[in-house]
Amino acid sequence: MFYTALILCIFISEKQIQYLCFLLKTSICLCVTSLSAMDNDSNLCKDSTKAHYMEGEEAEENDPESNSLQQPLLKRNRTLSSNPLAMVGSKVSHMESLDYEYLMGFIYFTVANLVLSLVAAVLCVMFAPTAAGPGIPEIKAYLNGVDTPNMFGAPQLVVKIIGSICAVSAGLDLGKEGPLVHIGSCIASLLGQGGPDKHRLKWRWLRYFNNDRDRRDLITCGAASGVCAAFRSPVGGVLFALEEVATWWRSALLWRTFFSTAVVVVVLRAFMEYCNTGSCGLFGKGGLIMFDVSGVTVTHHATDLVPIAVIGVIGGVLGSLYNYLLHKVLRLYNLINEKGRVYKILLSLIVSLFTSVCLYCLPFLVSCSPCNPSLPDSTCPTTGRTGNFKQFNCPSGYYNDLASLLHSANDDAVRNIFSISTPTEFQPISLIIYFVLYCILGLFTFGIAVPSGLFLPIILMGSAYGRLLGLFMGTYTKIDQGLYAVLGAASLMAGSMRMTVSLCVIFLELTNNLLLLPITMFVLLIAKTVGDSFNPSIYEIILHLKGLPFLDAHPEPWMRNLTVGELADAKSAVVTLCGVEKVARIVEVLRNTKHNGFPVVDKGIVPRVRLPDGATELHGLILRTHLVTALSQKWFITEMRRTEEWEVRQKFTSVDLAERVGKIEEVEVTKDEMEMFVDLHPLTNTTPYTVVESMSVAKALVLFREVGLRHLLIVPKYQAAEVCPVVGILTRQDLRAHNILNAFPHLAKTKTR
Repeated sequence: MFYTALILCIFISEKQIQYLCFLLKTSICLCVTSLSAMDNDSNLCKDSTKAHYMEGEEAEENDPESNSLQQPLLKRNRTLSSNPLAMVGSKVSHMESLDYEYLMGFIYFTVANLVLSLVAAVLCVMFAPTAAGPGIPEIKAYLNGVDTPNMFGAPQLVVKIIGSICAVSAGLDLGKEGPLVHIGSCIASLLGQGGPDKHRLKWRWLRYFNNDRDRRDLITCGAASGVCAAFRSPVGGVLFALEEVATWWRSALLWRTFFSTAVVVVVLRAFMEYCNTGSCGLFGKGGLIMFDVSGVTVTHHATDLVPIAVIGVIGGVLGSLYNYLLHKVLRLYNLINEKGRVYKILLSLIVSLFTSVCLYCLPFLVSCSPCNPSLPDSTCPTTGRTGNFKQFNCPSGYYNDLASLLHSANDDAVRNIFSISTPTEFQPISLIIYFVLYCILGLFTFGIAVPSGLFLPIILMGSAYGRLLGLFMGTYTKIDQGLYAVLGAASLMAGSMRMTVSLCVIFLELTNNLLLLPITMFVLLIAKTVGDSFNPSIYEIILHLKGLPFLDAHPEPWMRNLTVGELADAKSAVVTLCGVEKVARIVEVLRNTKHNGFPVVDKGIVPRVRLPDGATELHGLILRTHLVTALSQKWFITEMRRTEEWEVRQKFTSVDLAERVGKIEEVEVTKDEMEMFVDLHPLTNTTPYTVVESMSVAKALVLFREVGLRHLLIVPKYQAAEVCPVVGILTRQDLRAHNILNAFPHLAKTKTR
């Protein structure tokens, strides 16, 4: 856990990602500029790079016409040599005045975003398709017991890191929080198994973690560490792992995740102390509190509960509506992505182009606002990379509030909307445009073939309508508009993701204002309740779209009317193996079936089994991987007999059984070996979980999920000499409600009652 948290902080520190974003986009800008060397402004990006190291440099223009709002937008002034582009966080934006070449700025801006989006999409499509998206649904499914291959490997880790950097720097409406959770889980998985599959470390102490239980615990700690690194919220990371991703929880896992997040915070703090010396450049500022609103005192009365409740209701309705629309968009994207890799890349580029056009052009639709000296940030307007009041196309003494949001890094945009004691900073039309734009971009950006997260886009949308509601409330309430924005963001996240406790703690740690606790709890509960009445959470929708057999905590009521015996009868006959089986029989079963587990049945004809002739006994369950291992290692005997204990110790080791094996098609067995035998008793789990055929499916589902099983054997209620000791075997797919209804359509009628 310590190494997981330490490496997570070193390699995926938020500030390092933002710094790499700046370097990538600056390099691209320099390349584009070199292609237009014939233009008089060929030194455009050199000035931009120089501006990265010159804090607070602002140029006042001497042209008197530049201070007029009536000048044409595309007027060219060849006498001006200053830079029409400025680096803002991880985005490139036109920030100076109306006299600059907006068209060239738009071209640079769009080309840079397209190139970065292309890099992220190509990496995901060509090298690690499972690295696309947030990764949280797959982590949730794995911790539920679903086998998710190629999800936590070294290629996924590398592509996730580089792809997240490129996607965030391209200005796409996505966050890095989801990818950070996936990155933390990948690091934990790789550390637990000793490295990648092809280059594992064979250290003896790593064998301790070479089992499913410890691997699940490590991935849970990695997910909690990822949330902590993203939001700088250690307790929130622990609660996120408990509430959202982990299916099985125990007290030992609580302190392990807490220890992991504590190490993350310590390492983050150490990096911040180092960056405060100025060694980290532009992105070396900040603290553990990302969106500090501790400077305001929350004084609310009984009359304030009405607008607070309205925020919760709006968050629940909008969150469920967002989930519904995103479900439709993702289904459409699945149809497009099935056509091939080229279509995936083209879809990503189209979304990037649309995003660039909106971000660059929409600020022209709003009017300029005069600078207010009473606002907390006295620097107004700003033309550099930082500051809340971007001048954009406005004259001196004015700023463009929409450009201040769209042309800032997403974290800076959230800080601007959360800002307190700034009642006149944003116009209503700007907040409306911003909210509608990010709703559209959020729907069409999530699902493309790049690493993406949902947290920050939802926070941006929720904070926009929360601040807008606070603006409309006016003098009706004494709650600050920035606090309304915080409540709006919390309500939309609860309405979409359906989390409460972890979100509440995360927002308290983000804002550093414990006085928000009562009203935040109130808003979260209302939003979740309203959202649950419409549709499932966004992660459950994604699990369903990906076809992952996730088992819910509560079975359907109609499952009480069906027994596991009836469910087994609807399936094909169970395939069993003898305790001492012929090699040819094992090869035939493995090649003709896709089952991953087989019951092992002893018969009286086998010596030393101590059963009467003709009698049978259920010895246990053997996995497909162990059968393939026995065939590949040539663990054969020449006669049908039980092996001695010394033979077992000589042939079988726990390390061999823990290693991943290939497919049965890769195993070569000669004709003579086909007539030999394999003693399956040493490889068999002699204490598998079993249920009687008269048990209800509802009880079997609860047992299956709570214990974390892969197979559940069904035994007959009455034993007889000629009766097979196993009736059937249940897997995760058999217990899914959708599959049961396909086999028993009449249960659908009782479902609607």
